[in-house]
Amino acid sequence: MVSNLYNTKILDLAANIPRLGKLDNPFTTATVVSKLCGSKVTVYLDIKDDCVTDFSHEVKACSLGQAASSVMARNIVGSDSNELLELKKSMYEMLNNGGLPPRGKWEDLKYLQPVKDYKGRHASVMLTFDAVEECLIQKK
Repeated sequence: MVSNLYNTKILDLAANIPRLGKLDNPFTTATVVSKLCGSKVTVYLDIKDDCVTDFSHEVKACSLGQAASSVMARNIVGSDSNELLELKKSMYEMLNNGGLPPRGKWEDLKYLQPVKDYKGRHASVMLTFDAVEECLIQKK
């Protein structure tokens, strides 16, 4: 059962996280820590006209949190606030209520579907989404 959780695609995404590190002068930044496991994600965003123009992050999380952050890093540039807030809702629904995984450029998040059966792992997966949301709140 745990082999479904740490499938080959999850491990590949976790091993190949783009955009690691800090932006020199980010428009906004946020750090989120899981109270349950201690995983931590810090996000740095540049935003212009409600569009993400640059992104980087520091990720200290399990493979599940790393995989979610990897997908975020690959796709966030060019996204607007509404898309990102809807993405977080979709992930929450997928993990907690049997919702469908995100589609389009976010499709790789489907590999995190097995996490729905492991409530204790939800927080780690959601860290990057929570940090991005916090950045979006700060920009207002």
